[in-house]
Amino acid sequence: MEPSVLLLLALLVGFVLLLVRGYPKARGHLPPGPRPLPLLGNLLQMDRGGFLNSFRRIREKYGDVFTVHLGPRPVVMLYGTEAIREALVDQAEAFSGRGTIAVVEPIFRGYGVVFANGERWRALRRFSLVTMRDFGMGKRSVEERIQEEARCLVEEFRKSQGAPLDPTFLFQCITANIICSIVFGERFDYKDRQFLRLLYLFYQSFSLISSFSSQVFELFSGFLKYFPGTHRQISRNLQEILDYIGQSVEKHRATLDPSNPRDFIDTYLLRMEKEKSNQHTEFDHQNLVISVLSLFFAGTETSSTTLRYGFLLMLKYPHVAEKVQKEIDQVIGSHRLPTLEDRTKMPYTDAVIYEIQRFSDLIPIGVPHKVTKDTFFRGYLLPKNTEVYPILSSALHDPQYFEQPDTFNPDHFLDANGALKKNEAFMPFSLGKRICLGEGIARNELFLFFTTILQNFSLSSPMAPKDIDLSPKESGFGKVPPTYQICFLAR
Repeated sequence: MEPSVLLLLALLVGFVLLLVRGYPKARGHLPPGPRPLPLLGNLLQMDRGGFLNSFRRIREKYGDVFTVHLGPRPVVMLYGTEAIREALVDQAEAFSGRGTIAVVEPIFRGYGVVFANGERWRALRRFSLVTMRDFGMGKRSVEERIQEEARCLVEEFRKSQGAPLDPTFLFQCITANIICSIVFGERFDYKDRQFLRLLYLFYQSFSLISSFSSQVFELFSGFLKYFPGTHRQISRNLQEILDYIGQSVEKHRATLDPSNPRDFIDTYLLRMEKEKSNQHTEFDHQNLVISVLSLFFAGTETSSTTLRYGFLLMLKYPHVAEKVQKEIDQVIGSHRLPTLEDRTKMPYTDAVIYEIQRFSDLIPIGVPHKVTKDTFFRGYLLPKNTEVYPILSSALHDPQYFEQPDTFNPDHFLDANGALKKNEAFMPFSLGKRICLGEGIARNELFLFFTTILQNFSLSSPMAPKDIDLSPKESGFGKVPPTYQICFLAR
């Protein structure tokens, strides 16, 4: 027999054995879904457009709560505002576990504040919330930090003198510097080569994590991890960022003043020292570096991507940008920086920012959850550790809550009198016990950066609004907006 045929047979046998070993034993009473093939799960129901398109089609047949077999493992899907709220809010504790994302699992491995579970997660989340709040409200508030960063950005845009530019890395710079000031105790110059390298690694990693190949990897990671692919590049990128974080931790350790902690890392190191005699402490080096990676990545990429989508939408709908500028001129004027106090007097601007978040739909299938115990939900029994995907996109585009869910329309968040109105389906930061740690900081960033830019600049595009394509470059775990050119013209 030819060696190539033998190799192919060996690979096929290995593939089957890996899938059989990973195939879960059925127990409980899971929601309905398409019948899975042995070993391959619902591969035949997967759409080339990716997970989100596939889940939409399956939901049409099986309703708002259904089961999809991603390769060999069953995952329960929650579709629509009501189903997500019932799980993540009404049964918050039961649904507070964290599932995995296969392409980043080799790096995170259940460590750090985002992907931890059980007591590790509770301890790290409590610590992170308190520490980020303290450094956001200490000697220099988050508001002051954002205002300083906004000033730097305005100066950078002025240098362009209205020439077309791609705003990707500048938007990354400003959001990264806010989280860096809290985590590392410093901000970076926009031309700092190390800083730009880290931002490039984040940008590339988010794009790769959101790619079609990463969704295929999610189906058969037990087999595909042995072969070259996107997952290897993601691991290399994140490992390079971890190496930088490790070096920063060592610098912090060498210069630590216990009476004057400078940032998140210092505070964590002091907690490690305090608990060094506790054999069961979760405050160790691994949880530190992975938590910093989680905060740094999430704090940079989500807000910067939202801003990129936001200004692309302003180019597509210039009448919206003009109405925001009119409100800015009335409430703030041109001679002072916007402040967070201005927000309550600027309902239209706030509605536009909410609609940008809703329409951009940044994390469409949500970060995976899992149930922490055997859980009854809508007549079904979900066994402990069953993975659950809250499809956030289905809430953000829920026709029961948004009159024109597929259209960009700030009126979705305004009442008949033009006042801002709450919408139960608005959950870009998710809900429940796993709601995004940095929600407050992100909301402040979006308001202050958005208003400061539009206070100082009018926008124009090299192409006509009708020709601007809003289709994402990647749509998987996250949505990556298309690259574009924008002109910032001094007002």
